[in-house]
Amino acid sequence: MSANNYKIDGNIVTFKSVRISVITDRLIRFEYSKDKKFIDDKSMMAVNRDYKKVDFTVEEKDGYLNLYTDELIVECDGYKFSETGLFVALKKPILENGHKWFYGEDVVTFGGTARTLDDVDGECELEPGLFSQSGYSVIDDSKTMLLTDDGFVKPRTGGNEDLYFFGYGRDFKAGLKDFYELSGKTPLIPRYALGNWWSRYYKYTQESYLALMNEFTDHDVPLSVSVIDMDWHYVDLPKKFGSGWTGYSWNKDFFPDPKGFLAELKRRGLKVTVNEHPADGIKSFEVNYEKMAESMGIDPKTEQTVLFDASSRQYLDALQENILGPLEEDGIDFWWIDWQQGSFSKIEGLDPLLVLNITRFNANKKGNNRPLIFSRYAGPGSHRYPIGFSGDTHITWDSLKFQPKFTSTASNIGFGWWSHDIGGHMLGIKDNDLEIRWYQLGVFSPINRLHCSNSLFTSKEPWRYEKNTSRIMCEYLRIRHQLIPYLYTMAYRAFKEDTPLVLPMYHVNPDEAEAYKVETEYYFGDNMIVSPIVTPQIDKLLMGKAKVYLPEGKYYDFFSSRRYEGGRTTFMYRSLEELPILIKMGDIIPLTDEKIADINPKNLTFKVYMGSNGTFDLYEDDNMSSNYERGINATTLVENNFDKKYFRINKVQGDRSLVPEKRNYTVVFVGIAECDLSVKVDECDAKFESSYDDKKKELCMTVKGVSTASDVEVYFDESLSLIQRDKKTDLFDLLDKYEISIELKDSLFGAFNENSIIKTVSTLASLEIDKDIFDSINEIILCD
Repeated sequence: MSANNYKIDGNIVTFKSVRISVITDRLIRFEYSKDKKFIDDKSMMAVNRDYKKVDFTVEEKDGYLNLYTDELIVECDGYKFSETGLFVALKKPILENGHKWFYGEDVVTFGGTARTLDDVDGECELEPGLFSQSGYSVIDDSKTMLLTDDGFVKPRTGGNEDLYFFGYGRDFKAGLKDFYELSGKTPLIPRYALGNWWSRYYKYTQESYLALMNEFTDHDVPLSVSVIDMDWHYVDLPKKFGSGWTGYSWNKDFFPDPKGFLAELKRRGLKVTVNEHPADGIKSFEVNYEKMAESMGIDPKTEQTVLFDASSRQYLDALQENILGPLEEDGIDFWWIDWQQGSFSKIEGLDPLLVLNITRFNANKKGNNRPLIFSRYAGPGSHRYPIGFSGDTHITWDSLKFQPKFTSTASNIGFGWWSHDIGGHMLGIKDNDLEIRWYQLGVFSPINRLHCSNSLFTSKEPWRYEKNTSRIMCEYLRIRHQLIPYLYTMAYRAFKEDTPLVLPMYHVNPDEAEAYKVETEYYFGDNMIVSPIVTPQIDKLLMGKAKVYLPEGKYYDFFSSRRYEGGRTTFMYRSLEELPILIKMGDIIPLTDEKIADINPKNLTFKVYMGSNGTFDLYEDDNMSSNYERGINATTLVENNFDKKYFRINKVQGDRSLVPEKRNYTVVFVGIAECDLSVKVDECDAKFESSYDDKKKELCMTVKGVSTASDVEVYFDESLSLIQRDKKTDLFDLLDKYEISIELKDSLFGAFNENSIIKTVSTLASLEIDKDIFDSINEIILCD
């Protein structure tokens, strides 16, 4: 101990009854312990206690410890935390008044996420996130469980306070990266999880479920995960057993051959998860009851129920060994943990949901298997145990409108893998337009899982809707599987670079005020901006609209290839068949036409948004194991050099055994005039096919049977140039659909002056037309 009242040990400063850990120059841990017994164990949120060296200075002045990093100033009196005894100020405040945090301040953050959306119709309150308008946030870790070295939990003792101050201003990327450094990385989820999931609370039989799978095949709709709700097990029980919500024995009346049933689903390329409500324990009718009872010291002859106990490692281990394990051996890939019974247990502060998430995830590793669970959110740190089940929402426009915000805002607490009940779960209304818009959101969400209640009128099979609605639904489900090469690369990015798949617009554009005003718009990976339509159609236009913020730059529409100038906020109007998806000029999107989600495809398509240079590094691996953690993968660097008039697909780097020996490559060059191409494979002329779509202004090239150990180069002739869609044709197509007077249509069409945008807009304004008509026409007129 120095002459002062503080002691410094590496990054840790102890001052009276307070310990301050300098985790980074913007992330500080504050602990108060009356008896000076501080916590070094891992907690649910904070698993890394080995901090990197940070430069800081300290001084003791007027009874306070003052600590300075490059970014923060800390003042602490060393006693029980109080509003006069603990302050933190940003050296570079982002508010004009330079406000500093004091203990007890109710910091209003941009929001994190919530445990569940169960029974929510519209919005719900969000837990705090890492960021706020003030530039800082505080996460209270005082009451969370501690983690043991063997993968279980234990309670805290001593009544300590344990706070984490995040002072990242508008540097959201750095804040997330440091949070993951503290709290652990987001694992890479298996590739199959990125396909379409089918789920419904319904009493299927083995025969009816396989017949349903046949219908999906007949409609050419791909699936990757079969979710079987609680009626897989016995539900209608004799009164002596009570509720049938909990069960672990296949209902042989419905599924006479469970192993055969699961094997048939696997033959079709499907992974399987089944619903588990564990709260009622193991009753005497269960198949492996005797083994379970004996493991817990219960005489099986008594037929005593083995009670669920989240606090008992013995119970949870016995459950895995005797009940869950044998079911997994039969073909269940992972568990849908449907815990709805609150956050209480025998140990104060021990949330059963947390324990279930941790133990199920760890058990699912099975050696080198890449683990997965499906469960509700259990607080900060839950990102280590994907995937999140958001619960049972109402089938309403308000519920749809909230889900994009809910999903993107979760990134503010590092939680990137939410799965919603796409289409809504229960109650609400039957509305074909609503279902289409919800399907569209699902396709451009982290996980696309269709689900609903057991009402005869809520089922989500596309063919149960009217013909046009069904057609659009099916097409979007196909698009989801086309996107898997892009999505899987972004999933790896979430692990490797600590960047969730879905981000609020302000994360990438922190200094733009408009980016904070578009709550339903978000980044979907590096290369896509998505603005779902979450309100009903505008009747007379037969279109929906979305408010879209476009950052600086030029952008293409994913569906129409229409080009937009950025640096502005605008309204975009779309028929039921489309929603605004914007790709920045120069970016590349990899796609496939193959349906099986967990196989690296032989056919790859690259959509190249022309006008600037760009690259994409396609990521692939074995899709199922944890070898990705050791860098065992295959990558394909794709380069577009618009300036030098060539495009290149580089040979696969890394472990080529992970990908097909040969591939068929299709490249779609978006936004250019028709021109001549030449193609070389390893510098030798190659045969290829090409075509041109004059309406979309897309040039398509295909070269087949290329070794993945070869380079492919596409060269443009000197006539390569950008070209616009024909605005007059687009305007006619728009007006032709409108249900307005013919006279007004004639006036609107006649206002178009292809030589002067200013004259066109002025003439339209003079007509004093409906704002949506004016804005929808302007969207076309003002395209780049």
